[in-house]
Amino acid sequence: MGLWAPLLLVALRITSVVIPALPGTAYSILAGALFGFRQGLVLICLADLISCSLSFHLSRRYGRGLVTRLVGARFMGRVDGLSRQHLEGNVVLMTAFLMSGFFDFVCYGVGLTRTAWRRFLPALIVSILLSNPPIVALGAGVLDGGKRLLGFALLGTFALALLTGWIRGRRSPPSAAAAAPGLPGPGR
Repeated sequence: MGLWAPLLLVALRITSVVIPALPGTAYSILAGALFGFRQGLVLICLADLISCSLSFHLSRRYGRGLVTRLVGARFMGRVDGLSRQHLEGNVVLMTAFLMSGFFDFVCYGVGLTRTAWRRFLPALIVSILLSNPPIVALGAGVLDGGKRLLGFALLGTFALALLTGWIRGRRSPPSAAAAAPGLPGPGR
């Protein structure tokens, strides 16, 4: 495939993260399918490290105006809510959100807070190393017929779903449903 295929894949993945309207998961699957698990994972992890760092620094340097233009006014509320309420003071929650499907918005949101780069970077690296392997393995397993990689991909995806559910459960107060007027509470 030459030098151009990996460079094109990395460029497409970076673009899909910096401009969050573009879907990026397909590039992770494609990386596994075209380059195999190891090389595909290295390419996607490198692209994510570059693109998420770029998103963080763009929002830090140019502020809300640029972020609003990139993510759209519709999603700006989501970015604000995430960054102010949940991410600035909680590295574990920041890491978990970076492993979600909204990681591109999270990078912009964290860049708008007072979170230092040296605090953001470890969370970013951990999230990249935990969330990318299952998706790249899925791509590598689908075209190679690798049952072991497919199993790894499914288990990894399941583990990420459990982690997300656990974190969401810890984040929301248990009496929220009971406190909402007009809605039946637990056990009613």
